[in-house]
Amino acid sequence: MEIKFWLNGRKVQTEIQADTLLLDLLREKECYSVKRGCETANCGLCTVLVEDKPVLSCSTLAARVEEKHVVTLEGLQEKAEELGGFLAREGAEQCGFCNPGFMMNIFAMEKELHDPTEEEINEYLAGNLCRCSGFMGQTRSILKYLEYKKKQREGEGQ
Repeated sequence: MEIKFWLNGRKVQTEIQADTLLLDLLREKECYSVKRGCETANCGLCTVLVEDKPVLSCSTLAARVEEKHVVTLEGLQEKAEELGGFLAREGAEQCGFCNPGFMMNIFAMEKELHDPTEEEINEYLAGNLCRCSGFMGQTRSILKYLEYKKKQREGEGQ
């Protein structure tokens, strides 16, 4: 079957099988930030944004993105580098395998929650698993990143 969708701002038209998973289609389209982890929709490694909402691509059929906007970390490189700096400074990047899905959820949370508490952040990111850390560095980095972004918005008068 043929589907059309936007991938990182670019219109894509491609042939897929009815049972093609979004994760497999995205990797075929060279979006290697999208990782295969647990394949049970429990780890968050495969998170992408579909219409600005976090979606687990390992459990989503590719056909479901027909005429929708899909964003992977490849489409958010500038933001990823900025957030990555905060993660690195707090020692939260460890091996980095979980970072793409984790970052995608942070970007979605940033749009959805305004000035979230630490508890709200932990709740929002509960589905992201990291085998390297105790999440303390990640939490510190997110809080510092969000504070930085808040100051940027205030500086712009928004």
